[in-house]
Amino acid sequence: MADNQDRRVPMRSTSGELKRQLNDTQLSTFHTLERFGWELKFIRRPPGRPPVVVLHDPDTRKLAILKPDGELDENPVFEHFRS
Repeated sequence: MADNQDRRVPMRSTSGELKRQLNDTQLSTFHTLERFGWELKFIRRPPGRPPVVVLHDPDTRKLAILKPDGELDENPVFEHFRS
């Protein structure tokens, strides 16, 4: 039954699929960061909260959050999201 599928199993999305989920401001910031090697890793969708866009800088091995206003939070506090 599809309703009982474990949602914690990672679903692989292509970079293009993830980019289509960004708003125009986020996309503009991401295109700039992409030139410096940043990658769009995943988008977390916690229930009842706005999506959390997570980027990765492979040079520094750092994760960051791309906020809806296009601001990059390079020192995010990652919460444990429960569904």
